[in-house]
Amino acid sequence: MTTPSPITVEFLQPEEAAKVDAALLSSQEKFLTRLAIYALRSLQQISQRTNTPADEITPQQVADWIQDDRTIQDQVDVDASFATFFSNLVVASQKPLVQICQETEQPLADITVEQIIDWFERESKRGLDPGLKS
Repeated sequence: MTTPSPITVEFLQPEEAAKVDAALLSSQEKFLTRLAIYALRSLQQISQRTNTPADEITPQQVADWIQDDRTIQDQVDVDASFATFFSNLVVASQKPLVQICQETEQPLADITVEQIIDWFERESKRGLDPGLKS
């Protein structure tokens, strides 16, 4: 019997970072786009682990995942403040991700990096702040 390997998150591949950098977005919008991609990856991992739909994951589930993931702990000094901070960022990014799901009529698990970038570009062109819109 083999020991399961820890679930790891590859937040952003170099080619994905290049796509975000090439997007017609302000620096703030690029940051929010990257954050949405990070959140998507995190939510997908947590969803797999907890059998919870990604759009229903709570800050506590994110914090628990951070505390349990050895890879994150090896890369970042995880304390309660970091866990709370990161959890709040991930949960806040659920909002644009859910909007992308509604517009594309796809579950969160099927959303792509390209769809996230496209959505933020469309929102930017419409003159809305994609991270803060209600």
